[in-house]
Amino acid sequence: MSRVVGLGHIGIYVRDLDKMTAFYRDFMGMQVTKQSPGRAVFLSSDPERVDHEIALMTGREAEQDPHLIQQISLRVDTLDDLRDFKRRILQEGYKIDNIVTHLSAIGCYFFDPEGNRNEVFWLTGRPSWVMVGVPIDIDRPDDEILGQIDRVWEQTRHVAMGTPPDAAAVAAMQEAYREAAPVGAR
Repeated sequence: MSRVVGLGHIGIYVRDLDKMTAFYRDFMGMQVTKQSPGRAVFLSSDPERVDHEIALMTGREAEQDPHLIQQISLRVDTLDDLRDFKRRILQEGYKIDNIVTHLSAIGCYFFDPEGNRNEVFWLTGRPSWVMVGVPIDIDRPDDEILGQIDRVWEQTRHVAMGTPPDAAAVAAMQEAYREAAPVGAR
């Protein structure tokens, strides 16, 4: 049976192709790999590895159009890279939706210039099959951040892929949410 082995690319209808190209190229650090002037631009974070990960297409006519994507998730190499993106997101005036740990990753969710939700994430090296998004303060020292993640991960890592969390895992996640409640998306 065939299976999906990874994300190929995300396509987005845009109103302002130049503005959106500048965002993904200049702010996100991607490289334009293909373009049809006035119609489409393809971008990649690693053109040697993949032709394109984002395809921007004209065709989103009005601001009242519904958002045509749920999110675009792009990985960074280090926790410091994630911190740098948070700093730059705030500096540029983009709106942060939230910053959470999924145990296997820490994601910073924010909105691009046209209101599309993006996630910049760092993999923690802890495999986790629970659906969790606990707010986390990434401006703390690494050992505190990883300690917070490990406390929940140790109590949930027994959950197998594709299975719902048991009562112990749910309790651990609920406690983590209570502890993190004041953190929010700083």
